[in-house]
Amino acid sequence: MSSSPRRGRRAWAALLLLLLATAARAAQWEEARPGYAWSFPADHRPHPQYLSEWWYVTGHLADAKDPSRRFSYQFTVFRIGLDPAANKSRSRWASRQLLMGHAAITDLTSGRHYFADLVYRESPLLARFGSGRNIATMLPPAGSTGTWTLDWNGSGFDFSARDDRQGFAFDLKTSALKPLVLQGPGGFSRKSADGSAASLYYSFTRLSTVGTLSVGGSTQAVRGESWMDKEFGSGRLGPDQTGWDWFSFQFDDGRELMLYVLRRRDGTPSFAHGTAVGPSGRTRFLAASEFKISVRAHWRSPVSGAVYPSLWTIEVPSERRSFEVVPRLADQENRGRRLKSMVYWEGSADLRAVDGGAPIGQGFVELTGYAPGRSLLTGAATASSPTKQDEP
Repeated sequence: MSSSPRRGRRAWAALLLLLLATAARAAQWEEARPGYAWSFPADHRPHPQYLSEWWYVTGHLADAKDPSRRFSYQFTVFRIGLDPAANKSRSRWASRQLLMGHAAITDLTSGRHYFADLVYRESPLLARFGSGRNIATMLPPAGSTGTWTLDWNGSGFDFSARDDRQGFAFDLKTSALKPLVLQGPGGFSRKSADGSAASLYYSFTRLSTVGTLSVGGSTQAVRGESWMDKEFGSGRLGPDQTGWDWFSFQFDDGRELMLYVLRRRDGTPSFAHGTAVGPSGRTRFLAASEFKISVRAHWRSPVSGAVYPSLWTIEVPSERRSFEVVPRLADQENRGRRLKSMVYWEGSADLRAVDGGAPIGQGFVELTGYAPGRSLLTGAATASSPTKQDEP
């Protein structure tokens, strides 16, 4: 007797959650440690000896012919290891890891946010890490043509994604405007005071971006600026941590700022850190005591029920910075379709001076752990207990 599509999708979701839980418990993964010997461009590629890894690009675009029409976007490739022993297999069909892809466009003219996600076990026919300039290739969502790709072009990253059923696509090329930045001393980024939770982390904080974007039945040439993060490691959130708030800011004076705060289950900060980048690319690391983030408003998702911060005042006295972060659209929540327990807010924002509200830059914000029982790669504890809403 054949199963219904609904039952089949539910079974696949259950299998995926089991795989995530197995990966999270597996031993023998290499841990992120201080003193990592970086080597580029090799380190732009996958590191299968670590449990998890992601390539994360966010940016701000405008129609090349009509700059008043603005967009923001996100493109992410995630790698999750399944079994460290499988890395020793010579078979192309060995199940070494999962690949996930996330793509989003916010059309700031129409006020609509689009999001698509992919989840595959690594396979030559479905999703794979490539060689040469290609980093990753994945089949698109059902009903779409082409592939999702991520490539290193020698100066930046090129990538493409599409979801024909939802009616959006982009094909973008980036080039570094500033040197690569290591986040944390030597690229070792602590996520806890004792360093037991950590990643190896670098960023391109300002990338020129050109290409094409399709949304709402039209395709246009676009240009703008992007930010790229790459992290890998085998640590997970601590037992008292439930999610994080991450901010990337590009100021009009040529400076950048990255801040992140990991939260306890009661909402209080567990650990925080930051990086200030000067016009020439020189970095200065910021302790939690050097900045203050004040939440001034909230927004409740009508779909997930999550209540997210939606307006901030940020003060960094050591950098002589005090400014407001104003989301360009309230609903920039990413809601997974393939893995419905994955829900988080990822969106663009305007930066404004506190004294008068003059625009001073642009930014991106990521908020995880706010949707009850749902999160973004925060470990199998969340994933292993699907709620009724997880059912297709």
